Amino acid sequence: MTDSRYRLIGSTASPYAIKLRALMRYRRIPHDWVIMTKALREATAHLKPMLIPVLQYPDGSYRGETTTLAYDLEARHQGRSVIPEDRAVAFVCDLLEDLADEWAVKPLFLYRWWDPEDQTYVSRWAAEEWSTSEAETGTAQEIEEFRERQISRMVILGATAENKPLLEESYRRILAAFEPHVGMTKYMFGSRPSLADFAWFGQLSEMATDPTPMRIMRERAPFTEHWVRRLDDASGADGTWYPREQALGGFAEALLRIAGELYLPFLAANADAFAKGLDRLEIKVWGLPYALAPFKYQVKCLQQLRVKFAALDGDDRAALKPVLERTGCWAILSGA
Repeated sequence: MTDSRYRLIGSTASPYAIKLRALMRYRRIPHDWVIMTKALREATAHLKPMLIPVLQYPDGSYRGETTTLAYDLEARHQGRSVIPEDRAVAFVCDLLEDLADEWAVKPLFLYRWWDPEDQTYVSRWAAEEWSTSEAETGTAQEIEEFRERQISRMVILGATAENKPLLEESYRRILAAFEPHVGMTKYMFGSRPSLADFAWFGQLSEMATDPTPMRIMRERAPFTEHWVRRLDDASGADGTWYPREQALGGFAEALLRIAGELYLPFLAANADAFAKGLDRLEIKVWGLPYALAPFKYQVKCLQQLRVKFAALDGDDRAALKPVLERTGCWAILSGA
């Protein structure tokens, strides 16, 4: 690849945009960061689905979906990989990235749009970026329209009074999983960050900024907040991957427990409800209820995880079996 630059088009209010921006900074891939305005959205409207961020390649083409982009950049650029070399560890990295992308966004969305303080803060921030043209800032009407639009999506995304206790508990447990393990050179699978680290950075960075989850993080997980702040630009960080046994314990195991107790049962219930044509899935985790309409995309998430797990050779699956059984992940991933 030449020194031609990419153009990363996104919003600082998007956990997925800042996930990819931090990853590209760490990998030292030349790029320009551009705020996604309404005018730029029109230029990328041909992309389906319409996601943020959008990455414009040096050849002028546009592509989306951060996991796909991260793997494509791995193929195009050598050095400073974010995928662990050990295939068993790389699978866990994929699982924990998926946990961040598909579950951690749920408490983020709840906190953003539940209380008036958070609604006001985020709607002003996002609407200013989401302006009519690069020269304008968000008007009062745009801010209110954005706030109302996001609040209207709360039921669709499961940010309801019924689900609120579980979403809040999941955030507390996520912080408890992070806090003992993060540090200046401590990441999930080594002294260098992985794709999963950047996915979690995206979600936690937003929650370290929004008023309500920020206060919770500063009270319960101050070292996690510091870790998140540093990972925004880790272009000067170097490190190595842990040996397999170390990489699969500690930090990763703490998050795998959340995957096994919460996320994978949710994905399985979602897939079952979708297959049966039900309009509502219901589960109970940690004694707390969770219910919403099934999503087709998250059926695909479970299928992809199972396909990746099945693609591992016998030795890699055998290495994973103890930790996946301890954390409750094995049965759903293996279909046992």
